[in-house]
Amino acid sequence: MFLRNTYKVLFSKNKKIYKSIKNIFGFYPGNVFLYKLALRHKSATRKKLNGVKVNNERLEFLGDALIGAIVADFLFRKYPFESEGFLTDMRSKIVSRSALNKLSLKLGLNSHIVAGNEQGKNARSAGGDAFEAFIGALYLDKGYNFTKHILVNRIIKLHLDMEVLESIEVNYKSKIVEWSQKNKITASFDVIDEIGKKFQKQYEVGVFVDGKEIARARDYSIRGAEKIAAEKAWHILSENDDEN
Repeated sequence: MFLRNTYKVLFSKNKKIYKSIKNIFGFYPGNVFLYKLALRHKSATRKKLNGVKVNNERLEFLGDALIGAIVADFLFRKYPFESEGFLTDMRSKIVSRSALNKLSLKLGLNSHIVAGNEQGKNARSAGGDAFEAFIGALYLDKGYNFTKHILVNRIIKLHLDMEVLESIEVNYKSKIVEWSQKNKITASFDVIDEIGKKFQKQYEVGVFVDGKEIARARDYSIRGAEKIAAEKAWHILSENDDEN
C-alpha cells in the first residue's frame, strides 16, 4: 500500500494536492477528484454533469451536516455534565462560518481553492465553504469513522483551544439586533407559546424579521429559548447574506 501510494504521488499530475493533503491531514486521498471538486469555488463552475453544476456546493452541503454531527458527538462526550445550552454554544463557536474560515486559512486549504476570479477567491465564505466541502469529500472517499477520526484528532484537538472557546461569549441576539439596525429592518423576539405547567413549563420563542418568522426554539426559560432561536436565526441570516 505504501509503495503504491508513493508511486501515485510521484507520477501523478495531481502530485501537489496529494502531498498537501498528506502533510496537513496525514493521509493520501483515494479518489483525488473529490478533493479537487471540494476546492472548486462556484465562481469556477465551467460545465454541467448530468444537469448538475460542477463545483463544491453539493459537497459543502454534505460536509456541513457531517461537521455538525461529529462536533455534537465530540462535545457530548467531552462535557458529560454540561447543559444543552452550553453544548449548543460550544458547537456554534466551532462550526460558525468565521471559525471555519480561520481553520481553512490555518490549514492551508485557501491556497488550493480554484476560483473563476479574484472576487470568488477572496469571497468572505470561500475558505469555510471549501473546508465543509473537503469534509464531504473525505466522507465519500474514506467513510464516516475515518472522517470522524480526522476531524476530531487532526483538526479539533490540534487546532482548537477548547478552554479559550469556553471563555468566549457569543450573543446571537445582539448580533441580530445590530444587523437589523444596520439594514434598517425590524427584528423581534416573541413568546409564541407556553407548554406545560409550573416546573415543567417550557417557552417557545420565535425570531421575526420584518414580521416574518425566521426561526423558533423551546426552552424552560424565555432567555434560554431566545438564545437558541437567535442562534438558528443568525445562521439563516448569515447564509442569506453570503448568497447575496
